[in-house]
Amino acid sequence: MIELRQMQQFVAIAEEGHFRRAAERLHMAQPPLTAALRKMEAELGVVLIERTNRVERLTVAGQVFLEEARRTLAQAERAIREAKRAGQGLTGSLRATFVASVAHYLLPRVLRGYRKSHGEVALSLEEATTAQQLVALQRDQSDIGFVVLPLVDVSNLTVIPLYQGSLMAALPAGHPFAARAGLTLADLAEEHWVFFPARHGPGLYGRIMAACAMAGFSPIVVQQAVQMETIISLVAGGIGIALVPSPMAKRSYPGVLFRPLSGAGMPIPYELALAYKQYTPVLAAFIKAAQSAVRSL
Repeated sequence: MIELRQMQQFVAIAEEGHFRRAAERLHMAQPPLTAALRKMEAELGVVLIERTNRVERLTVAGQVFLEEARRTLAQAERAIREAKRAGQGLTGSLRATFVASVAHYLLPRVLRGYRKSHGEVALSLEEATTAQQLVALQRDQSDIGFVVLPLVDVSNLTVIPLYQGSLMAALPAGHPFAARAGLTLADLAEEHWVFFPARHGPGLYGRIMAACAMAGFSPIVVQQAVQMETIISLVAGGIGIALVPSPMAKRSYPGVLFRPLSGAGMPIPYELALAYKQYTPVLAAFIKAAQSAVRSL
């Protein structure tokens, strides 16, 4: 089998047209180079170069071999280059899922930073609840997810804490509490609540229910919605009040007022994390971009 090193030697001889110059180009002595050419011709069973003490001309077989050797060497260089790029996480594909609450304040920052240095990675994005993301990760339908802590039964997943904030009240514009200087969680005991189903975020749901219990009540849930954006829209429509992540308050939502809460049961942590099952260079680069985006908030 002809090796890449032998092809490099032949190409040097053919391009230089002189054994001594080819040997100097390859940083080797001339006799071993001449012997290498003889060995190649013996292995191939054809004469590649007509020569006396110097190169006279390529035979027909030599011309064909030169063209194919150049292609093979170029492809080998490309294979090495692409393997290195893949090892650095610069190529490949990545399937990422995310909770709706990161779509406006964090995800754009992550994507801008990641695409700037990893623009050749094929990136697939899908919005999903924390529970849906965990199922996708377990079934290898996703590579990484932005999830809300705490998580339940994720022993085979790696979880990296990313961001910690708190929950605050979302009230319809014109609500009697809007003018109050301070608002406690207990003040919301008699209010109608818009809540997300427990199965879509059992960890956070449990935290909210525990906090309400500490404040002495159980929420009166009149409407359920899965996504935070939908919940805020229902609040704007006067359906009820809700607890939402503090980053959501940085945006302007017509018909909605955001107020911090104090007192028993507060604060209720809102913790965002990255979860994944299998570590890869592409994944490592995305995690780094996400951590950098959080630091820039």
